[in-house]
Formats: sequence, structure tokens, C-alpha cells
Amino acid sequence: MSLQQNPDSSGRGLLLLSLLLLAALTAVALLARPLIPIDETRYVSAAWEMWLRGDFLVPFKNGEPYSHKPPFMFWMFHAGWALFGVNDWWPRLVLPLFSAGALVLTYSLARRLWPQRAGLGGQAALVLVSALLWALFSTSVMFDVMLAFWVLLGMHGVLAAAEGKRRGFVLLGIAIGMGVLTKGPVILLNLLPIAVLAPWWNPGLRWGRWFGGVLLAVLLGAAIALAWAIPAGTAGGEAYRNAIFWGQTADRMVESFAHRRPFWWYLPLLPLLLFPWFVWPGLWKALAHHRRTGLDRGTRFCLAWMLPVFVAFSFISGKQPHYLLPLFPAFALLTARVLADRSPSRVGLPALLAVGLGVALVLAASGQIAALHDQVAALPPVWPGALLVLLALAAWAAGRRGVSPVLNLALLGAATLALVQLAATRSIDPLYDIKLMAQAIKQVQDEGRPVANAARYHAQYQFLGRLKVPLIELQGAELARWLAAHPEAYVVIYLKDTQNLDTIPARHKQAYRGGAAVLVNAQAALRLLPVHVE
Repeated sequence: MSLQQNPDSSGRGLLLLSLLLLAALTAVALLARPLIPIDETRYVSAAWEMWLRGDFLVPFKNGEPYSHKPPFMFWMFHAGWALFGVNDWWPRLVLPLFSAGALVLTYSLARRLWPQRAGLGGQAALVLVSALLWALFSTSVMFDVMLAFWVLLGMHGVLAAAEGKRRGFVLLGIAIGMGVLTKGPVILLNLLPIAVLAPWWNPGLRWGRWFGGVLLAVLLGAAIALAWAIPAGTAGGEAYRNAIFWGQTADRMVESFAHRRPFWWYLPLLPLLLFPWFVWPGLWKALAHHRRTGLDRGTRFCLAWMLPVFVAFSFISGKQPHYLLPLFPAFALLTARVLADRSPSRVGLPALLAVGLGVALVLAASGQIAALHDQVAALPPVWPGALLVLLALAAWAAGRRGVSPVLNLALLGAATLALVQLAATRSIDPLYDIKLMAQAIKQVQDEGRPVANAARYHAQYQFLGRLKVPLIELQGAELARWLAAHPEAYVVIYLKDTQNLDTIPARHKQAYRGGAAVLVNAQAALRLLPVHVE
């Protein structure tokens, strides 16, 4: 039986292809980039300090309780270390595994929303895995793809409950609880609007029973979160207890509404975050056609999921692009649905933009972009940009021959991210790969010498160096006094001006985030402090 005759087989095939693309992107990320300071290195270091202490309730950062993030991702790191031993690669596989789970949940959610259209799930998975921001953060040690997994699980619970299955509320409660353990109460902002708007996308619900079930789900989620938070708060002390019970909720909401960024800040980023799909005119034509023919239940579900949360995040001033990731499955599902009615094949604009990016990479590699010279450690190779140009032209030609735009654009989107990372490897990695510095700090500590950090310390060296002793965080005059009192000590100093880097006697020195970092003894540090310390 051909794939055209069996849409269900076609959908499973596209899901498998999406998982293979994710595996390829993961392999490229492992080869092309290190753990990036400050966020990725900080989160793995928090898990490392928990592991060292044998304390799996309270995360620690540089010897102090770390209240900014709940522990679930750290527990996932511990699970792999328990099986495979402590290593660098397992933490980098956890998020791709959750991304794979999110692709499967997206596939099965499409089957529930549009049971008569069996092939949509695979197309939605392809759209999701190739959207630029999702593909990037699926291979990053960050919380948002993991949070999106729990949001998707909660959406399955919401649908099951709307179909009259009480276990749907249980599933929703589990998703809320696990989302809180992953990234805090923000899971409620992602899940409650779809529940509140259920009478719109699923008419005929008994309101009293529905909202009573949602309340019970929230209480179940709170019970799951409190099963960790109460003993952790007791073990972590009063300051930690106040932080996780108050600082993670009310304080963050107050700070988030301080309007530090304008409400429209996300809008100009969407073409980049959702490349290549958002810039494809064919999608918007298909969406307009679908709107004229009428919104079905599944489309209403996606809009009720996506639009209220996007508006809420737009008015909350604490904005980061990755905060939108839990909305990407809704966008992927909506895209797959509207393209099912009308699917133009030509992909001219995304292909043209990819050609432009490829040409820019080639120009950068040949030294023609002067602004980059002082921003990179070395010029990129020519071949990734040249290959991207060829692939973009191939996508354009394939579109003119009627090749499926979902398959065509998914391959183009995944290839674009992979080739950009490969192009940036030797240009960017030396500015962010701090493993050698971490190992040098470890050697100094093993000699019994204290090490200070002459800036705010984000624990970026703790895991990479397998450090067992915290670094002393000191700045300015306080650091100078401490160095004078500890002549045997070493300190990591961060330089903005690197012109005289070669003349500085250092245990280790390297490029770092647009400047340089040097590990120097107390005498050399005192000579550097008046001019160079940040």
C-alpha cells in the first residue's frame, strides 16, 4: 500500500523523519559547540554540587542553596550519572530526549484533534523540529523544551477531560505538578487559558463540572510540587524556604510586570524564531483560506492555546525568546492543519533568505565582513555557507517541481541551523569553551591554594573542572585586601582590553565572551586590579 493510500503510515513516516532530524541536530550540537556559559554551565554545575553533596532536595550553586530553579532537570542529570557515571555528554542528551518526547506528543495530539486526518501528526512534528528556536533549544541545556513537554502532556489531559474522561484531569494535574518542578508556576500561565476557554473550542461542556475538575487538577499539581518543596524548604533553611515559596511566585510576578521591555518586543523576532515557516507566504495564504472556510474544533483549540499566552507574555516585561517555546507545538499543529486544505508548493522567500545567509557566511569566511574581525576567534570555513546556498537553491527548485512544502522547508530549516553551527565552530567556540580554564582552577585547588573570582561568579567552572571547593567571589577593594592577606592564592580576572594579554604571566589565559580570562597568582592580580578588573 502506498503512503498516499495510507495517510496513517505517511504520518508515522514523517514522525520518524522528524526524530531523525532531531538526532542529526543533536549530533551537530555535540560536535560543534561546548556547554555555553553562563546559563548552561550554571545549570549543570548546580546538578554537580547536588551530586557531590548527596543532597537531592536542595540545588546548590557555588556552595550556597540555589533557589532560582526547581530541581527536576537536575534530577534527570543525576539519573544518567547514576547509570553511566558522571560525564559531560549525558546532560546534553536530556533535552533532546524531552524534545523527542514532545514530537511524539505533538503527533498524537494531532490525531486526537483531527482523527479524520491521520497524516497531520507527522507534518506537525516536522514543522516543530525544524522551527529555528525549537531546534536550537532542543540541543541546549535549558528548561523550556522540557517545560513544553509537560505543557503538551497537559494538553492531552485537557482534551481527554473534554471528552468526558476523568483521568484527563489527573493527567492535567500531573503535568501542572511536573511543570512546577521543572520551571515553577509559569506552567499555569501556559495551561490555564486553554482550560478557561474550553467552552469556546469545545461547546456543550457542563461548566460546573469542568471548572471543578480543573480546580482539582490544580490542587493535584500543587500537591506534587509541595511533596518536594516542603522537605526542601525545611532542609534548605529559612532564606531558601522564603525564596522557593515566595520569591518564585509573587516576587517574580511583581518584577515581571515592571515593563522593562515593550509589549511588542516579541513581534519582530517571530520571523527569526519560527524560520522558515513564519516567513513563508504560502502559510499565510493557507491560513487566510482556512479562516474563510471556518474554524474547526482543533483549530480553535490551537488558537486558544497560543494567542492568550502570547498576549500575556507580551505584557509581562521579563521577556526572553525561549519563553515562547511551549507555544511552538500549537503553531506546528495549526500550520499542519491549514496546509492540509491548501498547500502551495513553492518556497521562494525562505529559500531566498537562506541563500542570503549562505552568501553572508561565505563573505565572512573570506574576510569581507570587517565588523566580524574583532568579534570572532577565527574566520569560519567557506564550505558551510556554500553548501547552504546550494541546498537553498535545491529547495527552491524542488518547490517548483511540486515537492511537499512541509518536507522541503523542514529539511531547509534543519540544514540552516546545522550549517550555521558548523560555520561558527572555530569562530565562536574559543570564546565560550571554558573547560581548560576550569581544569586549571582544579589543579590550583588540588595544590591546596584558594581561588577567587574577580567578578560575579555563576559557577561556570564548577562542573567542567569537577571542582569540589567553591570559588571565592570578590571584587574591587575587597578583592585587593583579600589577595594581600592570601599571597598564595590565585584569582580569575576578566579583561576587556586584550592587547597586552601575551605579556601577562598567568597559569592559564584564554579568550572569553568578547574579552579574556586569566588565572593569575595574587602578585600578578594586584598589578592588574587597578586598570583591568571589571
